[in-house]
Amino acid sequence: MPKPRQTDYMGKLLSGNICKAKILFKPLGWKLIFRLFNKKEKVVFFILLLLLFASLFTFSLNFYYKNTEIQPNQGGVFVEGLVGQPRFVNPVYSKASDIDEDLTELVFSGLFKYNAQGEIVPDLAKNYSVKEGGRVYEVYLKDNLFWSDGKPLSADDIIFTVNIIQNLEYKSPQLVSWLGVEAERISDEAVRFRLKNPYAPFLETLTQKIIPEHIWKDISPQNFALTINNLKPVGSGPYSFKGFEQDKEGNIVSYRLKRNDKYYGKKPYIEEVVFRFFENEKDLIKSYQKGEIDAFSLKNPADLEVFQSLKDDGGNLSLDGGNLYSFVLPRYFAVFFNPRECDLLANEKIRKALNYGANRKEIIKEVLSGWGEPVYSPVLPQVYGLSGPEEKYEYNPSLAQELLEKADFLKTESGKRIKIIKKENPFQFDSDLKKGDKGAEVENLQKCLAKDPEIYPEGEVSGYFGQKTKEAVIKFQEKYAQDILLPFGLRQGTGLVSKKTREKLNELCYPEKEEVTPLKISLKTVNQPVLIKVAELLKKQWQELGIETEIKSFESAEKEKVIKERDYQTLLFGEALTMIPDPFPFWHSNQKIDPGLNLAVYESKKADKLLEEIRQNLDPEKRKERLQELQNVILEDAPAVFLYQPDYLYLVSKKVKGIDIKMVVGPSKRFSEIEDWYIKTKREWK
Repeated sequence: MPKPRQTDYMGKLLSGNICKAKILFKPLGWKLIFRLFNKKEKVVFFILLLLLFASLFTFSLNFYYKNTEIQPNQGGVFVEGLVGQPRFVNPVYSKASDIDEDLTELVFSGLFKYNAQGEIVPDLAKNYSVKEGGRVYEVYLKDNLFWSDGKPLSADDIIFTVNIIQNLEYKSPQLVSWLGVEAERISDEAVRFRLKNPYAPFLETLTQKIIPEHIWKDISPQNFALTINNLKPVGSGPYSFKGFEQDKEGNIVSYRLKRNDKYYGKKPYIEEVVFRFFENEKDLIKSYQKGEIDAFSLKNPADLEVFQSLKDDGGNLSLDGGNLYSFVLPRYFAVFFNPRECDLLANEKIRKALNYGANRKEIIKEVLSGWGEPVYSPVLPQVYGLSGPEEKYEYNPSLAQELLEKADFLKTESGKRIKIIKKENPFQFDSDLKKGDKGAEVENLQKCLAKDPEIYPEGEVSGYFGQKTKEAVIKFQEKYAQDILLPFGLRQGTGLVSKKTREKLNELCYPEKEEVTPLKISLKTVNQPVLIKVAELLKKQWQELGIETEIKSFESAEKEKVIKERDYQTLLFGEALTMIPDPFPFWHSNQKIDPGLNLAVYESKKADKLLEEIRQNLDPEKRKERLQELQNVILEDAPAVFLYQPDYLYLVSKKVKGIDIKMVVGPSKRFSEIEDWYIKTKREWK
């Protein structure tokens, strides 16, 4: 039987499929199609149909992603871990505790605030003006300001806050910042501040958070620090109080804030912020590793070693799904000298030797794991855009040794340094004495001779040079003939007390005294792991120079007492500077006693004059010039060893986005633009 031609077969297939396609587009065509298709045709049909839908889906998806972008969305809960307990979520008292400052930063607002670059920008303030050469500041509030409970915020609240801080009965740590400032009401929306003298950094003072008068006005000074309002605050910040949980012992284990719907500014994306509290850093880090918290601040860079075993294939540090942020802080640590408690430190050569003997780079490497910068100046020129100091005390142990030698402190066989001072006895024989003389010098002669019973057995002290005294002198001369008689060719004593006899008497009875002073100092610091390690490393470095160092530590609760009484020879401590530099509290001579913070009890008329000009001059460029000059004046006197500026380390889960901070004036200011942080996202058309 002849085979059908290929053209006939294709024609039939084509004509058959055309007929089927016509049926497909007729009413109920889809139902009939499966009856007409054989099994193979049905499979091909569905494959083609799936490819069609996949292509359409892919095209639509690509179009969607090309024409939309990811944007922050409302919602989510951010959980941070802290070590310690909250006590005062109240800006009148919060300055004394980092935890209280963290919570206060989120709940309250000030007239001004810091942005992510550390600049001072308006907060509750709409605008302001400076008058009378910097002695008057007038601040005008934004419209429609409310407390989280819905009550209006006005100038009265600002004046009330200032008055509370200035009242000694309330014992606010902020008192010093507001001394001599008068706050007066211009209107509901305006306040005037009068200063006794121009004060260039006053805008920074106005970052003080404000408390609501209607909540606090009826609470007495005695109950102000005791009321539950300190833990259940009403504020005007981006978040408001929601609640807290306590354990059986009454300790707060978590503290919850919610987005403040009454906040005047941009509402935060994150719905709630929760703080969880721990007894120690170890438990805090474990909680982060378990995913129980989203963020925490690293107080000790050595804690990063916990993550060393979690490196990725490239050898990079894995932080359990987190991002490590490093912020610049205008803060440094130094060893401050107190010459009032240690005479050795009054010697400039010793102070400079201690400076040259401190290896700052080793401290940063060994203690801070590299997270910090060496500091050689009291004004942090790298932060404020200044040139470095003229004199830098870079590590130079040879020069340090040379300075100690010049200070007459010599090394002993043990490697320790001592200074030997020879002091003459207050009494010396300086007159020729003979039989018949009398007086105090004769009396001292008799006392001296009586010390040797073989020479003067009678031991009579009468003040009269008689025969018995003469005989005793002769015996003395003959006993020490080598020094007294033989130089003159004599063998028998004369009984006359002349030059050689006097010299021997002075040598034996009234010798020069030697005063041995060891080069030893004590170094006091807070009992915190990082500071103790720094102190131990300094002790080792100074020991190599022959300087003995005794480390003394005190608890954080004792800090105020130690500083108030200046109870230290040297103090390893940190100083937090402001964004508008004002070194006055740390170095002016009238700040040597409490409540001043001149920890080195430093005094210099030249420095005082510069400090006053820096504080009062409103011209930023002139203030920079004075700061430049000031750092050189202070460093010439070497009242401290400036050591390092630590980085502020903040570990945050990668699910939290929008953190873009360059500099923070204090740890709590990491939340300065928390309104831009987000966890949830959405896509929006471009």
